Parts: sequence; C-alpha cells; structure tokens
Amino acid sequence: MNLTAYRDDAEEFVSSLDREYYRHFAGLQDEFDIETIYERHAELFSRDSVQRLREEGTTQLVEFAVHGFIGRATKEESAELARREAALEIELEGEQLPFRQSAVIQANERDPERRAAIETARLDAAERELDPLLREALERSHALAKELGWPSMRAMCEELSGIDLGALESQTSAFLDSTESTYEEIVSGPLETELGYGFDRFQRADMAYFFRAPSLDGVYPDARLLESLEQTLSGLHLDPPGVILDVDQRPKKTPRAFCAPVRVPDEVYLVIARRGGRDDYETLFHEAGHAQHFAHMPGSLPMEYRYLGDNSITESFAFLFQHLTADPAWLRTRLDIQEPAAIERQFRAVKLVFLRRYAAKLAYELELQAAPAALDPLREVYARRLSDALHIEWPSASWLSDVDPFFYAAAYIRAWALETHVRRLLHERFGELWFEEPEAGEFLIDLWRQGQSMRGDELLRELTGAELDFGALLDDLKLVA
Repeated sequence: MNLTAYRDDAEEFVSSLDREYYRHFAGLQDEFDIETIYERHAELFSRDSVQRLREEGTTQLVEFAVHGFIGRATKEESAELARREAALEIELEGEQLPFRQSAVIQANERDPERRAAIETARLDAAERELDPLLREALERSHALAKELGWPSMRAMCEELSGIDLGALESQTSAFLDSTESTYEEIVSGPLETELGYGFDRFQRADMAYFFRAPSLDGVYPDARLLESLEQTLSGLHLDPPGVILDVDQRPKKTPRAFCAPVRVPDEVYLVIARRGGRDDYETLFHEAGHAQHFAHMPGSLPMEYRYLGDNSITESFAFLFQHLTADPAWLRTRLDIQEPAAIERQFRAVKLVFLRRYAAKLAYELELQAAPAALDPLREVYARRLSDALHIEWPSASWLSDVDPFFYAAAYIRAWALETHVRRLLHERFGELWFEEPEAGEFLIDLWRQGQSMRGDELLRELTGAELDFGALLDDLKLVA
C-alpha cells in the first residue's frame, strides 16, 4: 500500500467532510451531502484497505479506516438525521419553534413549566423523527464490527484506541462512589440560586437553565465576551491566522458548539450559538482551546497526527481554556471581578454534575456497545444509571440520541483528568497569571506542535511521569480522595 497516497486522499476526505459539517451545522446550508463525499473517497474504506492498513499502517490510520468503513455504510442515516433535525419543528402553545433553536430558548426560559413543556416536545419529536434512524445506524454499526472480526463494538474500540475502557469505568465508578454523599450538598446551593428550588423539584428540563446561570449575567456581560478572549490570546501571544470565529445567530444553527478543523492548520472554524451569560463564555473558551490546538499544528505533521488520534488531548486543551472563565485570577484581570466565590461555587457544582453524568454515560455505553442480545432493555438501563448518578428522574427517551460514536465519552473523561495536570504545570511554572505570560503560550505551542501523535496517558507520562487517573478530579474539586 502507498501510505503517502492514502494519507493525501484521507486528508482530502476529512477536509471535505468537515467543511460540509461546518456549513450545515452552522446553519449556512440545508444540505448535508456526505454521501457524495464518502463515495468520492470510497477506496479509503474498502475491506481491502482496512485489512492492508491493519497489516502495515499506523494505529491512527487503522482506526480512521475502520471508523470510515462504518461511516460509509451508515452515511444515508447520518445525512438524513441531519436533514430531518434541521427541518424539524416543535409546537408549543400554538407556536412553531425550530427544533435546534428550541434548545437555546429552553436554556433562557425562566418559567419551569414552560421549560418542561419544551423538553417534552423536543423529546417527543426526537423519538418520532430521529430515533428510528439512530437505531438503524446503531444496529448496522454493531453488525459491521462483527463482520470485521471483533466480537463487539466495545472490543473494536478498545483495540483500536488502545484504551482499556473497563479500567476507565472502574475509575469513574469509584468517583461516583466517592462523591455520592457530598453531591447534593455541593449542588444544592447553586441550584437554589438559579432555580429557586432544590432537588425536590429539579428535573432534566431545568439543566440547561441551571448551567446558563442567569444570576451571573452581570458578571459575564455579552459586550465583553469576544474582547475577553482576544485579551487572553494576546496575553499568551497566540494569534494564528487560521482561526475563523462564527458567532452569528441563525435559526438552523445547531445549539451544540463545535470546532471544525477544515484545513489544519490554515482553516479552523470556531462555531457557537450564543445563549448569553456564563454559558457563552465557557463555550467560546472551550472551542477556542480546540481551535488554538489545531491552528498551531505544523502542516508538515502526518495527517493522522493533525486530524486523528486520541481526542482526549484536544479536549484537555479545550477544558483548560474553559476553566479560565471561572478562575479567580482571570476573573479579576479580565472582568474586574473581585469577589468570585459565587462563581466558583456555581462552576464546581456544574462540573460535578457533568462528571457524574459522564461517569454514568460511560457505564451505560459499555453495556450498549457490548453486543447485547437485545437493545430494548438498555433503554431502562440508561434511565436508571443517569437517574442514580444525578439524583433526578432522568427520562429514558434520549437513550439513543445521548450516545456519541465510538466512545467519545471516554475522550471527555480522560481529558478532564489530563487537564488538571496541565493546568497545575502552568501554575507551577508561570504563576496564577499564566494566561498573561508569553512563555506559557510558548509552552502550550510546544505541546500543540506534536498534534495528537500520542495518547493522553502517554503525553502525561512524558510531561510529569504521572498516570492518567480520573480520581485526580476529586482533588481538583477539593474533595477527599
């Protein structure tokens, strides 16, 4: 196999796919024509290519080929899902709301009954219009993993990624046990502040509003959002020409922010649908971490180190920048906030909710992707695990839509752990105002220049000699390990 030619074609495929993803999910076009892109590059994902790469290719290229093989087989479902979601509307009190935009409306809705009505309408629409396609794609993916010689999707992902998902789940399970007794104590105060009530009435429909934290709007003014990012990047002497911000509002723009590395490092899109307040700051800075990472990778790196690999690395840099928006020194310097206690309490509570949610998600997805005899019983497993972790009645309706492909939840979980170590290093070497130190920017650039040539655990071992362990989050949250 000519690996140079394969890399060139693979980069063209990824670039075309990311461009199509950007334009559709940014609300710039209704079409999501991934079928044409897959067929134009079909040879990348033939059985022969997969087999030959397993014999002589790099780990990242093998994983890319296998994921592409499955992606090509389920491309019609993926394209139709995007098209349906973009066109979908929900009805609320006689008013038609775009499905995607309704998530932004829900996050800003002060009335809990109206939030619940939006949530119900969204879940009903998703179950009716999207779930049949999601199920088709999931069942087909399970069958394809077996066709390629693995006993299950879980076994396939573990081998290709080099990540022991069972060991990771042991860490997240221990985290759930360790935080069980203090969870409500940590979350209740901020919950009362934002909702006016606690766990006795808390439900999933309230979560986006709780995360949005309208009580902190005065702390996080819309007018200073972009300016605060520009000042932070300037302090670190980070100004790569390839980053393009897309912060405009559009009716069909997805509410889920994303970074689209269309051409690494020369064309990297940062996309958010603004909701207002704290949420926008966290989201913008999270995606900025991704964008800076991609935009500082040398174009001379092999494509698999620029576009592929262990995404816990790029997610760790995203979490690093996101964390700044609740850092007392950053708040004092960038937003003139002298009393950050309420912000720290809110950030800590929200982070604990996210960590426990993803711990439960990982456990559920391990069951879902482990070649179950039947899928239907997993619906209640999903609801039970999320309900137990978050101490609320979690609806089972999102048991298919709340699943990212190929265990991406594991990338988030590992990234949260990795980020704590990188942040600690920056504080030790450059002080609490590290975000104003050009040398700290150079330190990050040195890491980014490696792309994703290593796994997250390998990068951490090289940096500090430590092992990547989710238990590090206990100390980060000021909880007893």
